[in-house]
Amino acid sequence: MRPHSPRMCGLLLAACLALPAVALHAAPLAVTQLSPARNAVAQPTAAVVIDFDKPVNPASVTPSTFRVFGRASGTKTGAFTFSNGNQRVSFQPSEPFSAGETVRINLSHDLAAADLTTLRSAGYFYQFQIRTLPGGTFQSLGSITNRINNVQTRIYGAAATDLNNDGWIDLATINEVSSDVRVCLSRADGSGLYQPFLPAQPIGFESSPNDPADFNNDGNTDLCIDASYVSTTAVMLGAGNGTFSSIQNLSAGDTPHGITTLDVDGDGDPDIATANQGDDNLGLLINNGAGVFSPPTFFEGGVNGEYGLVAADMNNDGIADLVVAGNGSGDVRVMRGNGDGTFTQAGPARSCGGLVWVVVVDDVDGDGNLDAATANNGSGNGAILLGNGDGTFDAATLYSTGSHTPSVDLGDLDGDGDPDLVLSVYSGGIWRYFLNDGAGNFAFQQDFTAPSNPSCAVLYDSDNDGDLDMALTDEIADVIVLMRNIGAADVAPGALPAQLALRPNAPNPFRDGTVVRFALPAPAQVRLDVFDVSGRRVASMEPVARGAGWQELAFNGRDAAGAPLATGVYSYRVSAG
Repeated sequence: MRPHSPRMCGLLLAACLALPAVALHAAPLAVTQLSPARNAVAQPTAAVVIDFDKPVNPASVTPSTFRVFGRASGTKTGAFTFSNGNQRVSFQPSEPFSAGETVRINLSHDLAAADLTTLRSAGYFYQFQIRTLPGGTFQSLGSITNRINNVQTRIYGAAATDLNNDGWIDLATINEVSSDVRVCLSRADGSGLYQPFLPAQPIGFESSPNDPADFNNDGNTDLCIDASYVSTTAVMLGAGNGTFSSIQNLSAGDTPHGITTLDVDGDGDPDIATANQGDDNLGLLINNGAGVFSPPTFFEGGVNGEYGLVAADMNNDGIADLVVAGNGSGDVRVMRGNGDGTFTQAGPARSCGGLVWVVVVDDVDGDGNLDAATANNGSGNGAILLGNGDGTFDAATLYSTGSHTPSVDLGDLDGDGDPDLVLSVYSGGIWRYFLNDGAGNFAFQQDFTAPSNPSCAVLYDSDNDGDLDMALTDEIADVIVLMRNIGAADVAPGALPAQLALRPNAPNPFRDGTVVRFALPAPAQVRLDVFDVSGRRVASMEPVARGAGWQELAFNGRDAAGAPLATGVYSYRVSAG
């Protein structure tokens, strides 16, 4: 037998070499479950929990590959934990989200599994909203003039976002005539008021549309802004103190009137898309991850006179799409993202009932699919278009304003879990507020009279009390009208308790966190302590400043060491002084 062995080995080797080559490729890592769910409403203290179809490599999960960004609160820092055999990744932000804001999650294609496969090349994107507390009654806090020495600025847009990382929302006005951005930082005392403006930052003439992002992933919120008259896009990298470390004025298409940020190529960092009315197309500027952008490339947007633009996942495939509104054609269309920097038209364009200037999205009927709202230029109306979850819309429902309507905003102003509608009516001199019934039907609630001519409304939590306030910009009077949400409609405006008052925490019972609601007779430093049934203090929060009236503190359900509290009954104490 021994002499035959070499020959046998040779035959076996020959047989093996004669077999056809077969390439073996493991399936890419895939997302299987999201918490909070896509387009859901979550608590301010919510953790982001994502399940995968196989174990991930923990070393590949970093702030670059797993990005969490609140449009008001900015880039979130926190701790990653792994469970279920490393198939579940949980991210607990170190600070709560801001009430009413949209939170965007971007997973990079560099996020890897233990078997060395990675996410698909398109990465993964989704968003959710943050719950607001009951409210809907507003009290004026006065107005802020945007002018210096009474020189016109013409406020045509505004951003409400945390520009100095102190946990309070700041305001940045975008000004057409003075060609600049003016930042006023929050007083951070719960009053909903602001410090004097910082020095103006020059940008292009006739600037207006804007979007916040963290372009270089340094933890500071940046801005991008279109200037229609000079056809440029300004990229302003935040310095973390309300100023900007650099301002790039990049070439854009002709007469850009819409701008939005999204990750088009799956690398996790935000790119920029613009709607270019003059060129009748869309532009795309690719970010290299350091806040440096490629020259724009252009493609058809599927409407006539591309004007309004917003990014969102309209067909629930985990890839950001573009919702494009045409000023010339008076319609809206979804350009479905392919995840490789290209887009495909999704279904037919849908009429909006007017010549569109602005389009925004949210889930107005609670079906889990994003819907669109538009502001319709000289048509004297706004529109709601219910999304079908496949990139198409039902027919528009129109809401009358009576005259030129340049802007539209959605936000849960009454705290009932669904977004309400605010239309800025330039020629009518009003901001018109409509309440949502939860099914996407809106009823007129109130008109807020402008000093002159409104340009937009910014809906955000100015005083950190958990409900949505409003900053209403008037482009002719050059002022910001501050409207504070003081609570539910049955609370008398301006009424204050004689002493500290508490309401029950909600939700209760809770798993991911709860919110303690209380009222103060005057501004104070407030502390929250949590005790177990034996009276032992198990958690506490450092004192924070809160203003007079109804306020809130978010408790994340964790002990002093950061571990989740065991199931049980706990009591809490709110002290002010």
